[in-house]
Amino acid sequence: TMLALHEWGDPTDPPLLLVHGLTESATAWPDAVARWSSQYHVLAIDQRGHGASPRWDDEALARAPQTMHEDLTRTLALFPEPPVVVAHSLGGLITLRVSVARPELVRALVLEDVARPTGHWAPAPWFVEHQEHFLDAFADGGAAERERMRRETSWTESEIEAWAACKRQIDRRYIREGTYLGEADLVSAINRLRRPTLYLAPRRGEMAPDPSEVSNPLVRLVLLDGVGHCVRRDAPDAYHGLVDPFIEEVFASTSR
Repeated sequence: TMLALHEWGDPTDPPLLLVHGLTESATAWPDAVARWSSQYHVLAIDQRGHGASPRWDDEALARAPQTMHEDLTRTLALFPEPPVVVAHSLGGLITLRVSVARPELVRALVLEDVARPTGHWAPAPWFVEHQEHFLDAFADGGAAERERMRRETSWTESEIEAWAACKRQIDRRYIREGTYLGEADLVSAINRLRRPTLYLAPRRGEMAPDPSEVSNPLVRLVLLDGVGHCVRRDAPDAYHGLVDPFIEEVFASTSR
């Protein structure tokens, strides 16, 4: 079963693959896509149970971390040349694991506040309740939620609209029953990466690795002040000021 893949830009340009986080989709990167698609062939996946991708069944759900790992590996194997993978949160965790296992499939990584594995196999009841309540607020299209984001954040209108639009396409079985993030130590995975990596996270976030534990010379960890979990939406200028030159440099230094 293949994931839904969305694309923008010229297929002869260098490839970028975008991998979204929980309750998002391939369409939830409008500002970044607008910025990158004139220079790159931009592709974005809907992870399983998100967007237009296949829903979860019992078998896939029983081994959710492995299923998502295999989904992304299959998608990367389609590329004629390895892309730079830009990933957020849950997407960042899956990307990190696949890149450690199959470094030849990726050219470089941009990771944004990677979801931290908890070591628990079932999602915490409080988390499930919170997510269910959150998604319920979009049953009517999420007008109140969109209004709240306009008040509480500096996100652009295009980002707020795209963020809201993908919420009704979520397969909630993953949220209720998914063997969530699986086992793994985030820092040891980071230190095993064999591709250039730019890792952005909020300094005051709960998931960022301790910089003193990141010993991999290929990984540049940047902790930012005044941002939350969605760095690129909270501080697009800071995000692109770091990410865009990194991507350009990667493609400049590796032959086409």
